[in-house]
Amino acid sequence: MDLIKIAEQAFAQENAVEIPSFNTGDTISVHYKIKEGNKERIQIFKGIVIQIKGTGTTKTFTVRKMSGNVGVERIIPFNSPYIHAIEVNKKGVVRRSRIFYFRELTGKKAKIKEKKF
Repeated sequence: MDLIKIAEQAFAQENAVEIPSFNTGDTISVHYKIKEGNKERIQIFKGIVIQIKGTGTTKTFTVRKMSGNVGVERIIPFNSPYIHAIEVNKKGVVRRSRIFYFRELTGKKAKIKEKKF
């Protein structure tokens, strides 16, 4: 009868968005709700997952994409009410759970091998 776990379950049921299983190195598209004034729209943020951390309601994942020559990272909580949908585009093969070395790589070195099914 842990009160924190009861509260986590209640919040998880409210924001019931089906999240597919993905790991570090996968390319995903996150459909994210954005509010501008009284308007609401859905923006797609497509990038590579460079880390997954936390447990329970504090679990987050970081997605990195290149916008021009600038790297953009976004930390997104799994239980965010602003997530509309998540799509897994490619499964990647990496040997580490946090690929921060990926930030310094450019060109062909920045490619992640795709998992063969």
